[in-house]
Amino acid sequence: MKLYIKYMVSLRCKMLVKEELTKLGLDYVTLNLGMVETMGEITHEKRIQLKNNLLKSGLELLDDKKSILIEKIKNAIIEMIHHTDEIPKTNYSGHLSEKLGYDYTYLSNTFSEVKGITLQHYIIRHKIERVKELLLYDELNLTEIAYKLHYSSSAHLSNQFKKITGLTPSYYKKLKAKRTQNLENL
Repeated sequence: MKLYIKYMVSLRCKMLVKEELTKLGLDYVTLNLGMVETMGEITHEKRIQLKNNLLKSGLELLDDKKSILIEKIKNAIIEMIHHTDEIPKTNYSGHLSEKLGYDYTYLSNTFSEVKGITLQHYIIRHKIERVKELLLYDELNLTEIAYKLHYSSSAHLSNQFKKITGLTPSYYKKLKAKRTQNLENL
């Protein structure tokens, strides 16, 4: 039986879900971001208990099909941008369509209707968050970051970064250096 869990976006969330399943004596086949496949059917009582236990931790067991699809979309984007270094063979829209088995237009319209933000804008926001992370690590230069996140150029990345954050990538990086200096002077 497949269960879909909202806000399950990190390894810590996976560990928490694993712990809750173990407490309830539920065996699982797979445990991925946003989804758990159990070995058998779950009783109504155990499902309610799992739902309540997850809610205490800020996670939500999903029931309706649209919410499940939205979570699948969000988790696919998070996995694609934050948890893989593999370059997709297609663009983001093609990758999402292929991974989720739906036409991109349907995915995009459903996402916009439920979340109040376009799917493309959601992807861009996640890409910018990943850029911030990579800038702070200071392991890659802007051109390498642009390539890693499938931007056509570092100029395109810089423009999008400034549009979303109000700062240039180089200024954002300098802010980190200033914060570090200030901490060292304490």
